[in-house]
Amino acid sequence: MYSAIRRNKVNSVLIILLFVAIIGGLGWLAAVIYQSPGIVITVLVCALGYAALQYFMAGRQAISMSGAQRITEADNPRLYRIVENLAITTGTPMPEVYIVHDPAPNAFATGRDPQHAMVAATTGLLDIMTDAELEGVMAHELGHVRNYDIRVSMIVYGLVVAIGMLADMMMRLAIFGRNNSNPMVIVFGLVSMIVAPIVGTIVQLAVSRQREYLADATGALTTRHPEALASALHKLSTYGQPLEKQQSSMAHLWIADPLKPGLAQRLFATHPPIPDRIRRLLDMGGKF
Repeated sequence: MYSAIRRNKVNSVLIILLFVAIIGGLGWLAAVIYQSPGIVITVLVCALGYAALQYFMAGRQAISMSGAQRITEADNPRLYRIVENLAITTGTPMPEVYIVHDPAPNAFATGRDPQHAMVAATTGLLDIMTDAELEGVMAHELGHVRNYDIRVSMIVYGLVVAIGMLADMMMRLAIFGRNNSNPMVIVFGLVSMIVAPIVGTIVQLAVSRQREYLADATGALTTRHPEALASALHKLSTYGQPLEKQQSSMAHLWIADPLKPGLAQRLFATHPPIPDRIRRLLDMGGKF
């Protein structure tokens, strides 16, 4: 169990380092071609500044975008008490608890740290899960909180913004810059504009997939009942459906992919395949 958590943390760090290398490479190439390192520095500072702003606002934005409503123990004693018991068990500050009125079974967590955490479950999830399965799902979501997954996601998001802005800058300079008579500059600008954001998005999704495995492991360690979470994931796979209010920008927050299936979803999935997650959980079950 602990080795799985450690391995996923190492993989996530390596992916973020790769992200930084991509930005550094783009910046160096732009500095060489356009002989204007000041522009690169400005773009990087602006992109990271914007990401820092989002870091503090993203949690509330996700709640607003999902249409979630905050509840107290009196509103839904079952969900509230499960979250409260998990918080006590793990020594985590009690997060704000929300319900999303949507028949699609799903759940998510957000907030920049355990002191500003929010967890949400859909009415569809509450309808089909047993208490043990619901506990497994919410332990998974609290695992995201305890592992500071949202913080990592915001760091990666900032890097994606930086890559996108650099690629856009290179394209504009290739078309309107003083070196636009050089066909190699134009080709480089076009390639950067197309390839860099795609690479950035793929790396971002890879971080999300690694964090889902880590949250599964953390949740199973908390409840000491990985079979319950495996059963919950099986139900999500069997009865899952797209959310009524779909937001691709927050798809990576949910425990199961909330978007409509399609070719693009399979290529740029925010979540690892549920059968793989179930297999890992069942393998962990015999190690307690």
